[in-house]
Amino acid sequence: MSNEQRRAGRHFLQIPGPTPVPDRVQRAMSRPILDHRGPEFQELATRVLANIKTIFKTEKPVVIYPSSGTGAWEAALVNTLSPGDKVLMVETGQFAALWKSLAEKLGLVPEIIATDWRSGVDANAVEARLRQDTAHEIKAVCIVHNETATGCRSHIEDVRQAIDAAGHSALLMVDTISSLAVLDLRHDEWGIDVTISGSQKGLMLPPGLSFTAISDKALAASKTAKLPRAYWGWDDMLANNASGFFPYTPATGLLYGLDVAIDMLLDEGLDNVFARHERLAEATRRAVNAWGLEILCANPRDYSPAVTAVLMPEGHNADQFRRFVLENFDMSLGTGLGKVAGKVFRIGHLGDTNALTVIGALAGVEMALAMAGIPHRAGGVAAAMASISAHGGDAAARAA
Repeated sequence: MSNEQRRAGRHFLQIPGPTPVPDRVQRAMSRPILDHRGPEFQELATRVLANIKTIFKTEKPVVIYPSSGTGAWEAALVNTLSPGDKVLMVETGQFAALWKSLAEKLGLVPEIIATDWRSGVDANAVEARLRQDTAHEIKAVCIVHNETATGCRSHIEDVRQAIDAAGHSALLMVDTISSLAVLDLRHDEWGIDVTISGSQKGLMLPPGLSFTAISDKALAASKTAKLPRAYWGWDDMLANNASGFFPYTPATGLLYGLDVAIDMLLDEGLDNVFARHERLAEATRRAVNAWGLEILCANPRDYSPAVTAVLMPEGHNADQFRRFVLENFDMSLGTGLGKVAGKVFRIGHLGDTNALTVIGALAGVEMALAMAGIPHRAGGVAAAMASISAHGGDAAARAA
């Protein structure tokens, strides 16, 4: 028995991942563990490996690893590149910076296009740099689709057009860890070579699975790539996946959950899922603007449907405010990371969430702002409610 006093009601997990896991997915993961070499597992794996392609909008293979998204970052690099290869990366935030650090540790040579962390990728800057690279020394362009640390999205179709306009041969690698099943992603149509993702955000699962969708061009590059790989090797994975198995013990319980999560997404309809996230994100931004606070993402075209990062007024610490919210309202908000540590708090509005959940979270923030003496204006929750009401609430998706 714990000495900690019980808190009534549910905890509000409003971080941008891991996101709350739906009851239906929880129940699926509680099933007895299967023999991962037996026919029942083979049926499950074959179905999941086929159906996950619909979420990536690809006809190409999607490899599923028992790992965090960082594992998929590494898999993308080691399967396609060789020691000393140059990669072009745009530092749109903390996670882009971490991917760059991982590349350096692997013996690659990242070249960084810096940003102020308040916008997505400038495709024109990517095109200009690739045009300069007449020898095609840059072997890959690595982009974070939705930067979880800043609440800024990048437009991958623009990056694809930039690479093509420059006439460059670089592979296009895209991190969709906080964008998959949140905003539109078209692996095949947009000519992405490796799309990377994780289970704990839009897919509504616990952490523990990562994904890489692989183009024919990336698969061809893997035949000559020289970086060492064993656990992350695509060849063994694809060979085993072809018959519905894995080269090592898979995360069986998570695959049960993934099977159901995919069904839930397709039952709602991917376009409806994307529209729901946009509506809830817009309502959140309306609240922030009504409070008189500043959204970190400075370019409205780049606003994220997954998370909104809010700048604290000068002289106030975001982490102290987050602690105040947790202690008084049992709600977790996202912390500031890297360059914006202590300067922003993040409101997650992704995954298995709806209008009332977001309104409840915003009410907690507004009450905490007042109780903690943070300079702001009242009326944020009312602005969010008006936004959601104007769009038909949660009924909008069902009627679509």
